[in-house]
Amino acid sequence: MKMPDNTLISIKAYFKNELNSFFDASEIESMFYITVEHYFSITKKDFILTPDKRLSESDLLKVIYCVKGLKTKKPLAYILGEWEFFGLPFKVDENTLIPRPETEELVDIILNENEGNLSVLDIGTGTGCIPIALKKQNNNYQVFAVDVSKEALNVATQNAGLNEVEVTFLEYDILKNRNSTFQQQLDVIVSNPPYIPESDKIQMANNVLDFEPHLALFVANSEPLLFYDAIADFAKKNLKNKGKLYFEIHEKFGIEVVNLLAKKGFSNTQLIKDINSKNRIVSAQLIN
Repeated sequence: MKMPDNTLISIKAYFKNELNSFFDASEIESMFYITVEHYFSITKKDFILTPDKRLSESDLLKVIYCVKGLKTKKPLAYILGEWEFFGLPFKVDENTLIPRPETEELVDIILNENEGNLSVLDIGTGTGCIPIALKKQNNNYQVFAVDVSKEALNVATQNAGLNEVEVTFLEYDILKNRNSTFQQQLDVIVSNPPYIPESDKIQMANNVLDFEPHLALFVANSEPLLFYDAIADFAKKNLKNKGKLYFEIHEKFGIEVVNLLAKKGFSNTQLIKDINSKNRIVSAQLIN
């Protein structure tokens, strides 16, 4: 298709025609509105009311750059350098996973079940989306977050500043420190750890495989519960009496995670389905 003129309606037609062989129509529509709102603060309502509004040449170049990136299957979040989670903006890059809607459900459950002045630790924080969203919604929480990746921690620290919350970020390898004592006892431990077996790669889309950090995604086929096992040991040592543990999980391993926690002495274990009716969250309590 020829280059669009500078009206919004023409730019949308360009966006759609350039990408219609790569994505379905509803996805293209969604990405278009996310793009113009991110770059130009133009909402869908604005577009409907002023479809003939003209953008500058430099603005047009941003859209063209975005389309070129999408054709390589680069995720839109990485092209824009930012993504929304729990209604908040988060910087993202190839050192961090893109925050996902299922994880918002995890945050929502923690907020609903835990009130007051509590100490909370997120293990494997990535962008910092979980601890930052928790702190933003409940300023009474004292929030810590750890990750093995210095690069991810740098992004998470920027995101705490962007969202004006105080979170203590620490470089920490949970596999090496599963039996270590944290700097204080905790009321809540949460983690969305690597949980996808290497064998699942064959079923996954290239936009995930080629761009998102494998360190944060995959575990060996022989050890699918590797991180749950280590974090449960850490939680036994560092949770207060009646403290709670929350995991995001692979849909295939819900029962296995529940059984693992039972063997380690956790109580009140729940297996919770996500918005797509897939097993996605496990919660448990440590009662001494």
